[in-house]
Amino acid sequence: MGQYFDNDKLPSNIHKYDTIIRNSKMTFFLDNGVFSKDKIDFGTRLLLETISLDGIYGDVLDIGCGYGPIGLFIAKETNSKVDMCDINKRALHLALLASKFNKIKNVNIFESNCYSNIPDYKKYDVIITNPPIRAGKKIVYEIVMGAKNYLKNGGKLFLVIRKDQGAKSMIYDLEKIYNVTILEKSKGFFIIRCNFD
Repeated sequence: MGQYFDNDKLPSNIHKYDTIIRNSKMTFFLDNGVFSKDKIDFGTRLLLETISLDGIYGDVLDIGCGYGPIGLFIAKETNSKVDMCDINKRALHLALLASKFNKIKNVNIFESNCYSNIPDYKKYDVIITNPPIRAGKKIVYEIVMGAKNYLKNGGKLFLVIRKDQGAKSMIYDLEKIYNVTILEKSKGFFIIRCNFD
């Protein structure tokens, strides 16, 4: 849980991480006290390799952005304006470093506990997340179920979740709010698109 809330006491060890996502070379900065501190985790990579970039446009929110792989990749590969938020200040610092290093300017990176620092009037075309499962079901549900309050009509929520972390029950609950499509299943991970009409 410390990686999500209180990591100021952990020693910092920032290091560069070069990777390729869908034929696009990117550099990220990783550190102790952030999720997946050694490389992009399988779920995030699967999410980015599954979604159709043609379906990502307009105003995008990467909620729980961590050190930035989802939001920065989308900002680099589309013409979207991407807001990226997280509660983890160290992760936000790393995301900012990576945005500058990769010369990505169409991003706005800021601190927010779920949607707490997003104005009620702000609406997005796309919200995308690899929700912080270890933060607990309450937080995860606040992110994915609360997305409806910040999506434009016709907007889309994309997320990744593992089967053994409650994917089936979450899909059942999501279907009460959204039109749900499972885009991919691999190694116990589900990539889900939720349309909001």
